[in-house]
Amino acid sequence: MRKIHCINAISRYGTDFLTEEYELSDSLEGAQGVLVRSASLHDTRFPESLLAIARAGAGVNNIPLEACAQDGIVVFNTPGANANGVKELVLAGMLLAARDVVGGIDWCRENRDNANISKDMEKAKKAFAGGEIRGKKLGVIGLGAIGAEVANAAAGLGMEVYGYDPYISVNAAWMLSRDVKHITSVDRIYQECDYITVHVPLMDATRGMICKETLDQMKDGVVILNFARDLLVNDDDMAEALAGGRVRRYVTDFPNPKSANMPGVIAIPHLGASTEESEDNCAKMAVKEIMNYLENGNIRNSVNYPSCDMGVCRTASRVAVMHLNIPNMIGQVTGMLASSGINISDMTNKSKDKFAYTLLDLESVPGEDVIEKLRGIKGILRVRVVK
Repeated sequence: MRKIHCINAISRYGTDFLTEEYELSDSLEGAQGVLVRSASLHDTRFPESLLAIARAGAGVNNIPLEACAQDGIVVFNTPGANANGVKELVLAGMLLAARDVVGGIDWCRENRDNANISKDMEKAKKAFAGGEIRGKKLGVIGLGAIGAEVANAAAGLGMEVYGYDPYISVNAAWMLSRDVKHITSVDRIYQECDYITVHVPLMDATRGMICKETLDQMKDGVVILNFARDLLVNDDDMAEALAGGRVRRYVTDFPNPKSANMPGVIAIPHLGASTEESEDNCAKMAVKEIMNYLENGNIRNSVNYPSCDMGVCRTASRVAVMHLNIPNMIGQVTGMLASSGINISDMTNKSKDKFAYTLLDLESVPGEDVIEKLRGIKGILRVRVVK
């Protein structure tokens, strides 16, 4: 029986996919898999039994990726599962910034006891007038699952859409509408667009990317939307740009003590993926990723190990080897198996930065002594008999 521990509440739409071979455990001890949403795991001590962590969402800042990789623990995320939910809120954010709907709603609430509200609103509404988004230029920085959907939807609404992503995948490129202009310089977005939305992961290269240097390039009255990560925007520089009129509205799904108190900010309490459908889709994908890994050794959508898929094992056994990406590792592994009289029917090896993963389908079942010899090879982090 394989034990799965849920650290946060995970939608039953996902956990119901677990077969009778699995048990949802209230304890982390003895668990082979963990399902998590937002809980921080940086101070968590993982048991030796743990093989995989699946984050029901895209961001993995709450998980110690390097430490997990060193311990041979695969960390999965669920890219694209919540894309539609985030896309819809980004569009709502643009509309809220284009027209002062929030201000108008507040006025109605403040005047709800006014007997002349119907008459007075005709004068008051001028203060909340805005513009339309059709025909405006939208710059989308990052054309992954969410960014591509935002770009396509905005183009469908009649916006002139510019997309920038130097690392765009072939699949993502195929998904883009022909109406989206894929550009090679992000500066063009900063300099020309009326609306700019960021959809990139938080890394050293992207931390504080919306800052004085980039804000100074933008048009006066630009609208910035951030539904990706809080720290992509330098709050102090944003406050200055809002006060000076360079930025007309900053729409963020990540309010903090600074941004929540800035005039001109539309702050939303991290609702991007908070829809029933998104939570269901993320849970389903996370559960399927863990099951495929535990049952077949296949890795899909890992953030600390390479993707590797050999389907279902049709031979006597399958062995999964997690190791450092160093020379002669494959030679040592195959040589060890050969010296033990074990023939390899099929194999694949993939690497990601300094870590690598090897799957081997064998024509016989290796004994524990062979597995221990493999574990003894310098640079090997974990060896697991999948079948």
